Amino acid sequence: MDSHTATPAEGFVALAAAHAAREEKDMPEVISAALEMRERVNVIALLDTIKHVYRSGRIPKIAAKFGSILNIRPIFTVSDTIHFAGIVRNRKRGIDRILQVMREKVGNKVAHVAVMHAYAPEEAEKLKERVAAEFKCAELWLTEFSPLMGYACGTGTLGLAFYAED
Repeated sequence: MDSHTATPAEGFVALAAAHAAREEKDMPEVISAALEMRERVNVIALLDTIKHVYRSGRIPKIAAKFGSILNIRPIFTVSDTIHFAGIVRNRKRGIDRILQVMREKVGNKVAHVAVMHAYAPEEAEKLKERVAAEFKCAELWLTEFSPLMGYACGTGTLGLAFYAED
């Protein structure tokens, strides 16, 4: 089954299937649990610079040059494919924006959250603390992006993988 996502969001899909299997559900129910989670899980990432997006072939060179000159930080979501979700001019606004997106999707519900980073553990820890202060979390953990994601997104990338309980 394709999770249609990436990062720890894939883990949330796999864990939903594992929990159903542990409850001795039959295979169609295990698959159904994974499919339901696939529809609920969200990923949003704030890149520290636009140049890595160019390096991965996602934007033209001229856009990367202007983005770097203007100090643009792109925000992306992942759902089937990578989607451009906006730009910000500084890291603080970017973090505020990704938390706003999470707030819009989670509301007042209990959330399961993974804070992700690419070689930015201190900033990720600060983001984790903000998530803990601003949301009701059933689980909240910190993880690094995979080496491939780190290459594609670049050093300093921060992200959130999350879903809300029903």
